[in-house]
Amino acid sequence: MTLKVYCDRMSQPSRAILIFCKMNGIDFEEITIDIFKNQQHTPEYKAINPMSQVPTIVDGDFTLFESHTILIYLSCKYPGVASHWYPSYLIVRAKVHSVLDWHHANLRRGSVGVIMNSVIYPLKGIPSNPKANEEAEKTLEKALTVLETFWLKDGPFLVGRSQPSITDLNLVSEVMALEILSEELHDRILSPYKKVLQWVENTKSATTPHFEEIHGVLFKTKKEFRAQLALKSGKNE
Repeated sequence: MTLKVYCDRMSQPSRAILIFCKMNGIDFEEITIDIFKNQQHTPEYKAINPMSQVPTIVDGDFTLFESHTILIYLSCKYPGVASHWYPSYLIVRAKVHSVLDWHHANLRRGSVGVIMNSVIYPLKGIPSNPKANEEAEKTLEKALTVLETFWLKDGPFLVGRSQPSITDLNLVSEVMALEILSEELHDRILSPYKKVLQWVENTKSATTPHFEEIHGVLFKTKKEFRAQLALKSGKNE
């Protein structure tokens, strides 16, 4: 049976799963769950994923969610997956897991907080919370500093690898989500981190043409969101 991937290309972890499958020639059916229309909360989808989150995969009778676990599962199941995605050498694999564990409590926490406070809440007309926004920015900047000075200190990809692993897909998708911020805020946050910016380019090059294809919806939405925010603020970009 064909692997089913329930996802939304506006979702950072969904993009990581899709790029991985395409890069490794895994046959799958992409089923879009529109998170901006709250389709993840429908009874039909909650029967598949009670957590009401994307992505989810259904592989025959087996259902799995949580993007990190999905990528590990796919890496182990499909023999055609290149070894650099999920290295077999124990020490390197342990380093991969350490990045994945760090990701959710640090980079993801910061990026989601900044995006929600700077873009999503204003678009929905929800009053801003300057303190929450400030804390989210601090969390994100701290995470980017660790990414710049520690995880990327030994090579072009995470944990000193010469080729990308599943960690690069997950974390790059997270950084790319910042594209929907205003141009000024995006540049202010990211411009100090030269290694991070180069790593994004390295990962993009290593996963071409799928990187651009999968991020196409994000790039389109970025223009729409920036235009809407400009209208709400009475400014023109």
